[in-house]
Amino acid sequence: MQRIRKYIGMRTVKTAFGAILAVFISQLLNLDYAVNSGIIVILSVQSTKKKSKDLAIMRIGSTILALTIGALVFSLMGFTAVAFGVYLLIFIPIAVQLKFHDGIVPCSVLVSHLLSIQSIALPALVNEMMQMFIGAGIGFLLNLYMPSLEKKIEQDIVEIDEMVRKILFEMANCLRTKATTIDEMYYTQLEAKLKESYNRVKIESENQLIYKQYNHIHYMESRIIQYEILYHMRRCFERLYASYNQTLIAADLTDMIAINFQGLEISEELSQQIQEYRSALRLLPLPLTREEFENRATVYEYLNDLEHFLKAKSSLIEEMI
Repeated sequence: MQRIRKYIGMRTVKTAFGAILAVFISQLLNLDYAVNSGIIVILSVQSTKKKSKDLAIMRIGSTILALTIGALVFSLMGFTAVAFGVYLLIFIPIAVQLKFHDGIVPCSVLVSHLLSIQSIALPALVNEMMQMFIGAGIGFLLNLYMPSLEKKIEQDIVEIDEMVRKILFEMANCLRTKATTIDEMYYTQLEAKLKESYNRVKIESENQLIYKQYNHIHYMESRIIQYEILYHMRRCFERLYASYNQTLIAADLTDMIAINFQGLEISEELSQQIQEYRSALRLLPLPLTREEFENRATVYEYLNDLEHFLKAKSSLIEEMI
């Protein structure tokens, strides 16, 4: 059973079932070209509810436009290949301007039926319109069921927070041990996880037919910004090759941030600690050597980046309120 599921996914099952249902209903209504309804279902089943809804609306709108233009052209020029070409010359540019791109081919197939039967009578137009209504409608209704990705997203959040925490702990360790590099693996794994999770969150967001704020998007956007800041901060370690009091202070602060790193909110206590560490740096005796001066400047730059790293969370929270 698992092997079958590997090759036949939910979307494939819905498409096959929807096509059968659409053809059956069209035949029940004695529509000509009933199989066309099934083809429209195949073209209408999408990966998210939003895409399916937008496509269904677009297809119905483009069908009304195509049949109107086709009927006018055939009534003026007759049922000829040249008339069909003129229809395309008029319909395609208008459809592109109205962003009906996905309706150009299926709607033109419906218009070609009018050419085949050489009729633009009301029953013929209704026959073609019903095919689109049935196909697009069934495709949309089938897409109302989408397995929730919420549990997987919640798991992603836990894993991402842990990955960020590991990088912060690694940074603190480098500050203490005078290491000049951080294992690239930490960044590679976090970047891959963020890309995968962000795509998952976008899909879940587009499965909310009724608009509502989906906070997981803000979470992922925040973590992506923070990843970029952490990646940028690596350059500091190339210049922190000596250990001074200010370096150890920065390491303690980084550890504290890693321990308290969770969610998007920044505690007042953490913000206060950052300011206290800044004050402690200012109270240190002036550097005695050029090496110590450069080290302190790099540590200060590192703390600025660390504060920017934390503010990336709070700025997105303000957008959510």
